[in-house]
This record gives sequence, structure tokens and C-alpha cells, in this order.
Amino acid sequence: MSIWRTKSIEQSIKDTDEPGHALRKDLTGFDLIVFGIGVIIGTGIFVVTGRQAAENAGPAIIVSFLIAGLVCALAAMCYAEFASTVPVAGSAYTFGYASLGEFVAWIIGWDLILEFTLAASVVAVGWSAYAGDLLGIPTSIAITDDYGVNVGAMAIVILLGVVSTLGAKLSGRVTAVVVAIKVAIVLFVIVVGAFYVKASNWTPFVPPAEPVPAETQSIGHQPLTQVLLGLEPSSFGIWGVIAAASVVFFAFIGFDIVATTAEETKNPKRDMPVGIFGSLIIVTVLYMAVAAIVTGMRPYTELNSDAPLAEAFRGVGADWAATLISLGGVIGITTVILVLMMGQSRVAFAMSRDGLLPRGLSKTHPRFGTPYVMTGITTVAVALLAGLVPISALEEMVNIGTLFAFVVVSVGVIVLRRTRPDLPRAFRAPWVPVLPVIAALACGWLMLNLTVDTWIRFLVWMLLGVIVYFCYGMRKSRLARAEHTPTVKDDSAD
Repeated sequence: MSIWRTKSIEQSIKDTDEPGHALRKDLTGFDLIVFGIGVIIGTGIFVVTGRQAAENAGPAIIVSFLIAGLVCALAAMCYAEFASTVPVAGSAYTFGYASLGEFVAWIIGWDLILEFTLAASVVAVGWSAYAGDLLGIPTSIAITDDYGVNVGAMAIVILLGVVSTLGAKLSGRVTAVVVAIKVAIVLFVIVVGAFYVKASNWTPFVPPAEPVPAETQSIGHQPLTQVLLGLEPSSFGIWGVIAAASVVFFAFIGFDIVATTAEETKNPKRDMPVGIFGSLIIVTVLYMAVAAIVTGMRPYTELNSDAPLAEAFRGVGADWAATLISLGGVIGITTVILVLMMGQSRVAFAMSRDGLLPRGLSKTHPRFGTPYVMTGITTVAVALLAGLVPISALEEMVNIGTLFAFVVVSVGVIVLRRTRPDLPRAFRAPWVPVLPVIAALACGWLMLNLTVDTWIRFLVWMLLGVIVYFCYGMRKSRLARAEHTPTVKDDSAD
């Protein structure tokens, strides 16, 4: 049995009509833009901006957002070509299966499971903190002096799990309302904050590099590039701006999730590129504007807090605005959790339908047409992680998982252009293979600027995935079964 066997595009599309394992096609291009904005604008803009300005980039955090946005744009070209050509649930997993083989598909699917589940859990904890601050009540129950159960995070995850089960269209409508409020809050920050900007706060724009304090010079907390190149640990300067770009990349996670809904889109050949590029362009402009405003309102050294946007307004005496922004944070983060959970359930659904995970996990609801089994499992997993596990130290793992997926998709476009040049492509990435190569290298460079600890955790998770594949997926996949029978077995009833 070959671990490099590929699943044909035609078979992937045919499987989307399999009774009991088919998703309902309800989404339009507008819905996809809303989903993208809904998940992209969240904790990244409400939290990461101030923290990275204070720790790594200073006012040049604006440039860090531009770098991260450009890297995403390169990868978006590749995603748009794949998603419009192969309109099947699973995003990078499905694309990898069609171009690079089953083993690579499994690895990227395993990677996405980690990314989406962990991201949803981290964001749910952030939502709980904002909600507790806004309402003035504790959202965690203390068990010991050092440990508690985050009931607020668990409650919002369970509620959104129910919404997700009721249908992608309902989820889209809920997201559309919340996104409208969230974008209004972001525009409020830009417009009102402009009246409090002091140009002196933007000087120096790129703070000079300075050594990291001795007590924080642990090798595990250093970017991998500094360790590999033997550089003295430092913050700010050009390296600081690049390091910040690797972290604020977290704020762009979401446009790739749009690709996971391809199978539920009415006209994916037209709507997938619209959804991917539309959401990415809008949020990049908003992010850079907010970064400019917040660093202009207060000195960057004062922005290292859990709610930097709200604190910036409190710092200039606009407490009323800070309260409104906190409310926007609670509302905005809600849609991030919802869309991340939807993305996770769709990836695992696709893997299950292919037999790489137990087939029973890919059953769809007879009325709502959603993967209710996988959604339920996702909801429980995210709720337990968010409520019981202190996972703040694992935030960067979300970034490394996403960047790895981008690398695979970029390479996959080159391979599929050569192996299947006959495929009709509604959207064609320009300058292939040059653009995909640049995209892969850019994503790889950002990965190398993440910390050593992040790389160690990521490699351990990947090693576990390899073990699971060789013990189960390699023998149980539908392609493996087909190799042992004269005709492809219909195992839809498994």
C-alpha cells in the first residue's frame, strides 16, 4: 500500500453527494466574506496588537501587520485556485489529498485539527475574560489557589456548538449580525481614536534593538532563527518587527477557514475567490488603521495589557469609549469561536468520510444537513480544553499550524498544475510556479521566527499523528480498501 496514493478530483467531488454524508449547499459569496471577517477580526486585533507593539515592534507593528497580510495574500492565491477547483470540505487536507498524496493529506488534516481546536479554546478563554470584565462578575470557579474551572468559556462553547449544529445558513446569519457590530466597533476605534493621536508617540517608528533581559533568555522562548543563526536574543529593531509579524499572523487566521465551507457553497467556482480575497483585503486595511491609531494614542511601552484598545482609551480619559470597546470585544470574539469550531468539524468530517478516521464521525443530520456527530465531538473537546486546561502558553502553536498548512497548499498548486493541467480552473493563481514558491518560502520564514518551545510541541503532535496514521488510517482509508477489492466498495453504511 502506497502512502503517496492520491484521491482524484472527480472522486472527491462525487463523494459530496453520498447519502448520509452530504452537506447542504446554502452559502453565497457574501456569506463567505462574512464568515471570513467574522473569524479574522477577533482576539488578534483586540489583544495581540498592543502586546506585540510593547514587546517587539513598537509603532512599526503597522509594518508587521502589512508583512503578515502580504504573506496571507500569497497563500490566498493558492487557496482560491484550489477551493474553486476542488469544492470539497476539508480545505488544505482535501487539497493535499488531491495533489501530494494520502500521507501528506493526513499530516495536514492532523495539523488543522490541532490548529482549529486549540484556537477555538484559546479564543473562548479570551471571551470569558472580556465578559467577566464587562459584567463585573467572575467567570471561573476556583478549585484550588492555583487552579479553577472556566465556566464562562465552557458555556459559550456549548451554546455555539448548538448554533453550528442547526445549520451553516443559521450560523451565517448569526455571524452577519455580529460582524456588523464588530466592524462598527473597529471603525469607532479608528474614527474616535484619531482625535487622541499624538504624532510624538510614533517616534521612533522602529525602536532600536535592545537585548532581552537575562531572566527571559531561556532558549525555549527565543525565535528559532536567532538560535540557528547564533544571534544574541533581542527585541525591537528589524528582527523585532519580523518576530511580531510571526505572532500577529494569529490575527489573520480565518481566511483559510472560508475554504472549509466550499462544499456548502452554492457556486464555489465564483464565490470562493470572492470570499477569500474579500475578507482578507478588508481586515488588512482595518488592522493597519487600528495599529496606527492605538500606537499614536499611547506610548507603545504602555500597551502591554490583555485589553490594549480599551486601555488606550482609558489612558486618555475616555472611559465610556473603553467600556464600549470591551463590549465590542465580547461580541467580536463570539463569532471567532463559532467559525473556528465549524472549520474544525468540517476538516475532521472530510477525513472521516475518506476513512482516515472512523466513518461514523462523518454522518450528517437528516434535517439540518450538518456534520452533527463531529460538531458534537468538537464542542466537547473545545469546552473541556477551554474550561479545564491552562492553554495560554500554546497560542503560538495556532500560528505554526496555519503556516504549515499554507506551505502545503502552495506546493500543492504547483504539483496539481503539472499532474492535472486539464482541470477547469475558475480562478488561476498568477505566476505559477514562482508565486507559490515565494508563498511557501515566506510562510516558512515566519515559522522559523516562532519560538523553540513552539516548534518542539508542534513536532511532538506531528509525531503522534504519524503513529495514528500508520496504525489506523493507512489500512482503513477508502483508497486502501479499494486496492484490495476488484471494484470500489460502497461503505456508506459503515
